[in-house]
Formats: sequence, structure tokens, C-alpha cells
Amino acid sequence: MKIEIVYDNETLRDDCRADWGFSALVEFENRKILFDTGANGKILLDNMKKLAIDPTEISAVFISHSHWDHTGGLGDFFKINPAAELFVPASYRPPEIAQKVNYISEAREIFKNIYSTGELKNNEQSLAIRTDKGIVVIVGCSHPGIDNILNAASQFGRVYAIIGGYHGFDKFDVVADVDILCPTHCTQHKSEIKSLYPDKYIDGGVGKIIEI
Repeated sequence: MKIEIVYDNETLRDDCRADWGFSALVEFENRKILFDTGANGKILLDNMKKLAIDPTEISAVFISHSHWDHTGGLGDFFKINPAAELFVPASYRPPEIAQKVNYISEAREIFKNIYSTGELKNNEQSLAIRTDKGIVVIVGCSHPGIDNILNAASQFGRVYAIIGGYHGFDKFDVVADVDILCPTHCTQHKSEIKSLYPDKYIDGGVGKIIEI
């Protein structure tokens, strides 16, 4: 599988723009899923263009939670690709832009080997993908807590990687058995995580590609 960060507070490429928010393109088993849409649709689509990502080839959009820095690009994206399937937490009511909207409350498989953790603590879901190496978890801000997300994702298998915003995460021991850590966006303790787990740590930023 391949994960490419499209929107983040930092960028690895001079031709792409950093901005507060998060979005990543997940490619798995011939399926392309856009995880979150950042804060600004123009920046999202401009970064996609620079990264040679065609929005019309994306079959689904998965929204972690309702905050503006994860949903701001929804309108602009769906103007280009109105046929993409939309997966949102049950508590979030997106604008009427998608032809098919799935409201997720409980953990479930959304495509073969691709799961939602369900909406945890009534505000956020994470994406979990079963690979040969284990479960790869993509998170938005991890507001429910990395420990709770890990517990929810573990029902699908052993968690191999956690990629996305870790917000105020400081229970560093709970990720001791995770092989890949890529904290992005709102993570407040990147330096501590990197110091504790230098062999597992991967820097994020727009243009970062993680292949598993």
C-alpha cells in the first residue's frame, strides 16, 4: 500500500504549500481513498496537482471528524468528483455535495480489508487497513486518544503503523509495540516521540510517501 500526505502543517516540497490541516491519499488494492481534506480546497487541489494526483480517480473520501481543518476542502473536491463515496462520523452532517454518504457510528468494514474504527467518544473515526505486515491506522487528530484508537483498531489485527495527527498524545508507552510512527499536523510532542522511538519514527509533511 501507499500513503501520500497531501495537506499538512509542513511540506517537504518547495512547490507545495503547507497549511494547518491534514489530508492523505491512501492507495490500497487498486483503490484510492482520500483521508480528510485539509482546511482549504484551493490548497488541497493545488497540492494534488503538484503531486500528480488526479481527483477524479479517487473512489472514496473518509472524514475523520468535523473540524474545519479536516473538512475545509470537501466542497471543492466534490465539485470535481461528485461520484466519490463519502464516509463520515455519524455525528457529522456534511454539506449536500456527495451522491452517496455513509454515516459511521460503529466499527465496520467499509471495503475489503479496509475498516473504520467507528466514531470514538462521539467525535472521531480512524481508518484501519489490513496489510501483510499488520494494521495500518490513519488518524485525523486522535482526539479520542491514541490508546483508545489502538484498542479499537486492534480488533482487526495487530497494529503495525499509526500515521496522522497525534494531538496532545503523551502516553508514549502505549505505542511501544507499533512498528511505524508518523506523527503529523497537530502533534505537540514530536521531538519526544522521535527521541523515544528513533527507529520507528518517520517525518511527515506534504509530499511524504510511505509505502508498506
